[in-house]
Order: sequence, then C-alpha cells, then structure tokens
Amino acid sequence: MRLKQIGLEFAEDKTRLIEFGKFAGENAKRNGKGKPDTFDFLGFTHYCSKNRNGKFTVKRKTSKKKFKQKVQEYKIWIKENRNEPLTNIMATTKKKLIGHYNYYGITHNSNSIKNYYYKVIMLLMKWLNRRSQKKSYRYKDYTNIIKYFQLPMPKIKVNIFAI
Repeated sequence: MRLKQIGLEFAEDKTRLIEFGKFAGENAKRNGKGKPDTFDFLGFTHYCSKNRNGKFTVKRKTSKKKFKQKVQEYKIWIKENRNEPLTNIMATTKKKLIGHYNYYGITHNSNSIKNYYYKVIMLLMKWLNRRSQKKSYRYKDYTNIIKYFQLPMPKIKVNIFAI
C-alpha cells in the first residue's frame, strides 16, 4: 500500500511474506517446519539465529546463488587468461579476492569467504597446471607461489556490531 502511494510497485511473483524475528524459530518448530524462513537480499542470505548469550540476532551469509555465480565468473576468467604472464594473473586474482572480501566480508560470513578463497586457489592451480605439459606445479611449489605473490587471506572487513 505505501509503495503504491509514492508510485512504486513490486513484482507479485517475487514477493512473499515470511515470519522473521525473535520468535520465528520457536514458531517454526511449533508448526513442524524445523527452521525459520530465510530471505536473500543484496547477495546475502539473511537468517534468524542466536548470539553467544542466547539472544536473537540476524545473521548473514553469502547466498548460494551469488557464491556459485562468483566462482563461475572466476573460472571463466582464469580459463581465458591462463596464458598471460604469472604476475598479471596473480595481480588480477589478488584484486578479485580483495574485492570479494570487501563486499562479502561482514560479521558471521567468514565460512563463505574462506570457501571462496579455497575455490579460487584450487581453480588457479588447476588452470596454471594446464598451461604446459612440462611445467606443472606440485602443491608445495604452488603454495610457495601463493606466498610469494601474497594473495590475501580471507578477512572480515565490516563488523556490523561496531557501527
């Protein structure tokens, strides 16, 4: 109603009402659902949870759809650019990782960004080893390359509780 008053509309097929909040978990268990509903917004899945003290909190993690999309984008990029000089590949990979951490590195999302880092590192190793039949990297050599080029480790950039 309020949106229509200011001239905005929303897609009925993409919109649904869910129970979300302090008592959503208890009500979902009572109704036989198990867990309360979640929703995706701006690339994050928002879900009800409790903090260390047992109080209600909203937690966020990278949505599965966006995670798969980002990994797929990197896979396509590394496949197309694997024959570039190693310094260029590593510099661009470093920028892509930093950009991912800056956007998705929020409180409670550390598992998702660690998983993204692992997937990128494995894809990088796979496609670097396909550059030549003779010059393939063993895992030990590969970890030395990652250390040399100082690829950033996953890091939470935004603490939503410090705001």
